[in-house]
Amino acid sequence: MKFSDILQLFRQGKGTARSHMKNLIEVAAVDGNFEEIEFDLLRQIAKRNNVSSAQLEQIRKNPAGISFEVPTDARERFSQLYDLVHMMTIDKNIHEEELKLCNLFAIKFGYTRERVKELVETLRLNILNGQSVDEAYKRAALLLQ
Repeated sequence: MKFSDILQLFRQGKGTARSHMKNLIEVAAVDGNFEEIEFDLLRQIAKRNNVSSAQLEQIRKNPAGISFEVPTDARERFSQLYDLVHMMTIDKNIHEEELKLCNLFAIKFGYTRERVKELVETLRLNILNGQSVDEAYKRAALLLQ
């Protein structure tokens, strides 16, 4: 792999991470309440994605400046969907608009419309049962085909 290829992957990862933060903020805020528990989860995911607090605040203040990006890696797409469903469920109160948004993101990520509702529900149950993204990935493998 050439250095330019590695640099492109790094740039894409950063863009994808910013897009992911924007998507998470949208899910957290769509019900009209952005609770502290949701903000805590957002900070954890930002840290895991090497997004600083300053960058996160900039994304929150100017979401229109961030374009939507679909990760090219299937595992990363699943991981981002897992995070989005986690954000929806973290406050134990699933709002209809949060669910619609998670389903829409799943479709945008390339999952089939016929399986999106089942996939999101499977992820929700996995999260409620304390399963990691890796465990959820294994359990959802049939839905991903």
